[in-house]
Amino acid sequence: MPIKLNRLAGLMLAAALLGAPAASAWAQEAPPPAEAAAPIAEAAPTEEVVTEEAVVEEVVEEEVATVDSGDTAWMLTSTALVLMMTIPGLALFYGGMVRKKNVISTVAQSFAITAVMSVLWMVVGYSLAFSENGNAALNPFVGGLGNAFLSGVAYDGVSGSIPEYLFVVFQMTFFIITPALITGAFAERMKFSAMLLFSVLWALLVYAPVCHWVWGGGFLSEEGVLDFAGGTVVHINAGVAGLVCAIVLGKRKGYGTDNMAPHNLVLTMIGASMLWVGWFGFNAGSALAANGLATVAMLNTQVATAGAVLSWMVIEWVERKKPGMLGLASGAIAGLVAITPAAGFVSPQGALIIGLVGGAAAYIGAVWLKKLLKYDDSLDVFGVHGIAGIVGAVLTGVLADAVIAGEEVAAAASPVTQFIGVLGTVVWSAVASFVILMICKFTTGLRVSEEEEVEGLDMSQHGEALH
Repeated sequence: MPIKLNRLAGLMLAAALLGAPAASAWAQEAPPPAEAAAPIAEAAPTEEVVTEEAVVEEVVEEEVATVDSGDTAWMLTSTALVLMMTIPGLALFYGGMVRKKNVISTVAQSFAITAVMSVLWMVVGYSLAFSENGNAALNPFVGGLGNAFLSGVAYDGVSGSIPEYLFVVFQMTFFIITPALITGAFAERMKFSAMLLFSVLWALLVYAPVCHWVWGGGFLSEEGVLDFAGGTVVHINAGVAGLVCAIVLGKRKGYGTDNMAPHNLVLTMIGASMLWVGWFGFNAGSALAANGLATVAMLNTQVATAGAVLSWMVIEWVERKKPGMLGLASGAIAGLVAITPAAGFVSPQGALIIGLVGGAAAYIGAVWLKKLLKYDDSLDVFGVHGIAGIVGAVLTGVLADAVIAGEEVAAAASPVTQFIGVLGTVVWSAVASFVILMICKFTTGLRVSEEEEVEGLDMSQHGEALH
């Protein structure tokens, strides 16, 4: 204590020498030692509480920050692009290829499917594709009903770095276009009522389960099957269903004898162009973020599509002596289809190979195979989507690049694994599609009458005509 008093006296003397104002300030900041002890002891808990509050605030800020504005903006754009692929893209693409008396019915199918599938996805489709099934034995094959009517999907929910609502509507656009693709196989002969019933049942019993297998945590994803943007889920699925529809419904009246040339290839070219542009949302959007992977998928999409146009054009030029506009458009769609499963897994060099091979394979499927087997796939759904989709899916296992896909994914990728995914999709789509067609046959009926077909579906199904 004498030592402390001596120090205190020395400090006070020094303050006096520095002047009265300084001594006064020191007195406000430094209370006597005996009084200071209690406040210091009480200050420690206060500091700890403030620290905990700061941590809570930081955690809240991090949760909000998981929604990235750049990613959200890109995914909003991608969603609009994919919707454009169906209306007006696919509607015009198909509408230009049919005969004039069937144009309205063809574009009406795409338009009506867009409305029906949007509601169906919200009510139950999303849940079946992406929720977990309460029955563990069924979960590898189909989701449950936990998110029916989007129950449990919150306004402020987050999926990756985008709002969950945005993920829902992005996936909705895939749900829309897939059954719309099938309509090209039975164009000019199926009842509008049968088309609607088939599309609803097919979307629930075929699309939703296959989507769950590949993207919803089902057994194909567990097997390591790679499908970046829908090679199996969309194109092989739709292509096989289209082939089954074409065979079950039979050929159009006059097929092989009557002139069934496209009535307006300009519409087809415009539709194909919209599909090409919209496909950037389809493939690059499947990165689910505005990042390097999206740019790779976009570049690969452009390169593969261009390669497929060239390969189809060269083959047709050699065989028919003239390159046709319909061939150019068909080659483009084939390239887009072929690169879809591989867009985020291969290099641009690999994408070029897939495009060249995919375009040639689609030509063989759409032209030579159809002539050989004599089935009437009106707008070559199987030849383009089915064949090019299979080629692209298998080549994904061959050409997966470690730099793009990651070393672990590339090392595990194999054509055998990809073929398992293809085979599973082909078998389920074929069998289920046939069963659904039989349900339609004995309820609504499948095909219009001969008189209605001769008159044209525009008048017989819609009471409207293109003048």
